[in-house]
Amino acid sequence: METVEAVGSQLRVGLVGAGSWARRVHAPGLADHPATTLSAVWTRRPDAAAELAREYEVAACDTFAELLHRVDAVAFAVPPAAQGDLAVTAAEAGKHLILEKPLAADLAQAERVARAVSSSGVVALLFLTLRYALRTRDWLADLAQTGGWAGGSARWLSGALLGDRYGKAAWRHEIGALGDIGPHALDLIDAALGTITRVVAARHDNGDLWHILLEHDGGATSTVTLASRLPIMPTAVEFTVYGPGGLRVLGREPDSRAESFTALLDDLAAMIDSGVREHPCDVHRGVHLQRLLEECKARAEVGGAGRP
Repeated sequence: METVEAVGSQLRVGLVGAGSWARRVHAPGLADHPATTLSAVWTRRPDAAAELAREYEVAACDTFAELLHRVDAVAFAVPPAAQGDLAVTAAEAGKHLILEKPLAADLAQAERVARAVSSSGVVALLFLTLRYALRTRDWLADLAQTGGWAGGSARWLSGALLGDRYGKAAWRHEIGALGDIGPHALDLIDAALGTITRVVAARHDNGDLWHILLEHDGGATSTVTLASRLPIMPTAVEFTVYGPGGLRVLGREPDSRAESFTALLDDLAAMIDSGVREHPCDVHRGVHLQRLLEECKARAEVGGAGRP
């Protein structure tokens, strides 16, 4: 496969999706990054694709197959069930992938995406906005250097689904706080304290407020609280770890989406050029997070507590 350097040009990226997230993050990010160019847009809503494509003076494709024919990589900004199916097709066609969280609708679909990525040898990165932020990377580096953390907590409380920007997306209501913001929280507390080995307990109420107790490799424990339908503005995000090394706290910057997407594109281009395929936020990370989401749901369905 040709690399960005080998063809002497920018990576041609096709955008699947034309909703709010695609318009505010993916399209401008791909158009502005020195290593990429937004080349084509496709959605199942032709009018929306045409409108976004006109804004960036790129092709509006009639089919997903046409988009694949025009590009080297595909960026997804669609619901997880649609992404899961389309990402397999794109990977099998040899296209690099920029994926949204959660990776798929369920674990079986996520594993199919991972198998297609592994078989084709393409780069596939999961866009976890907080994880790519520079402050987060510095925070995690400090935690790794200090070591000895005994426990921690993640709190992500939001009214996002009460507003127009995200509340109009039916799929976000369907997957709720666990599926929508859970991947961010689980990913970062996992990166901070070690691999999550067990969901000890999980409970949620009718208002979609989640309380989760986790066990990590090495013995640390943590709690995660999630909500996306509380009347809270702005969103309250806080990660805390503690132990012999003291206390470390990380909040979220007001808007790090553009910075995070730029960092993802930096990593994508570097991985394509170097041939490296492993990354902290690669497709296998997406499968790990999908497995945790399903375990949380299973624990909640049986009354909260898992087996000791």
